[in-house]
Order: sequence, then structure tokens, then C-alpha cells
Amino acid sequence: MCADAKPSIQARSRIHSTQATGAGQRVEHAYERKGALCYLAAWDVRRARIFDRCAPKDGIEPFDALIDQFMSVEPYRGAQRVFVVADNGSAHRGQRSIDRVQGAWPNLTLVHTPVHASWLNQAEIYFSGAQRKVLQPNDFADLDALEQRLLAFGRHYEQIATPFEWKFTRRDLERLLTRLGQGGEQHLKLRAA
Repeated sequence: MCADAKPSIQARSRIHSTQATGAGQRVEHAYERKGALCYLAAWDVRRARIFDRCAPKDGIEPFDALIDQFMSVEPYRGAQRVFVVADNGSAHRGQRSIDRVQGAWPNLTLVHTPVHASWLNQAEIYFSGAQRKVLQPNDFADLDALEQRLLAFGRHYEQIATPFEWKFTRRDLERLLTRLGQGGEQHLKLRAA
């Protein structure tokens, strides 16, 4: 599983309606703020399943509720191990977060991406799609409309997504590194030691 949060998504109600033009849309820049919410998502790349929710704010409680959302159902609840990849966001960084979620779910292993490498988290790719397809142009009557659109996108994404099957093995990596002249086998032996 890959999990993350997209905090402070504003619902902006445009004062003048968006108009279609020959080249796309003309979005008025004047808007009225209708509040903000946090969108949280956990993406199971192996099964092409998305678990998502909205909360008034980012934080420990909303992140833990997201974890509970998928860990309380099969196959995650009964799995021998569930790896959850997360970045170093304030709600889920450090040993305290590991202790907290693994205390609640002993079969869960929280894995943090390196600092400044949150793009390694596949949930970021999902959020990128949501940003382009749901949040632009940002024109929502209120927070309820924003939440409904985000959650509907999650259901749509789940319908069109396909499971990701990793086929590149350690042996493939060794061959590639050897071919590139970097001594792949030796490099991997040194890294494993």
C-alpha cells in the first residue's frame, strides 16, 4: 500500500462562471473562498484498489483513520504482512508513527521514503491525476461539492486502473549494471553487506 495526504485543498467558488472558448476554457480569476479540506488516499498497486477519505485537516487522527479504513477489511486485516509506503509528512514520520500504527496493526510495516523523495510513493502519482482531472479549474460551490468530486474520482480511478506487476528482478538489475560497465554483481554485493 502507498498512503499519503493532500492537505489544504481549497474550494473556490468563481464569482463569474467559467466559459468555454475555442481553445479550451476561460476561467475567471475572481473567486470566493469556501474553505479547505484534506484528501487522504491509500493505493494498493498490486490490486488496483484505492481507499480514500476527506477530513477537515491533515494530522495523526485522519491518517490513522485511513490506515484503519483498509486494514479493517480483507485481505489486509488477515494478511501476514502489509507494507505501507509513506513519505515523511508530519502525521506519519519517525519512530513514533511506526510504533503507533504497528501497535494498532501488528501485521503492518510502515516504510518511509527518503526525505525529499516523496515522488517514490505511488499515491503521489494518484494525487497528480486528481489534481489535473478534478481540481482544475478549481470551481466548487462548497466543501461538500469538492469532497463528492474527489471521492467520485477515486471510484472512477479504481474502475480504470490495472494492477501493477513488477517484472524487473535483481538478476535483471545485475545484467543491466554489468552491461553498463558498473560491475553490477560486485555493486550489489557491497550494497547488501
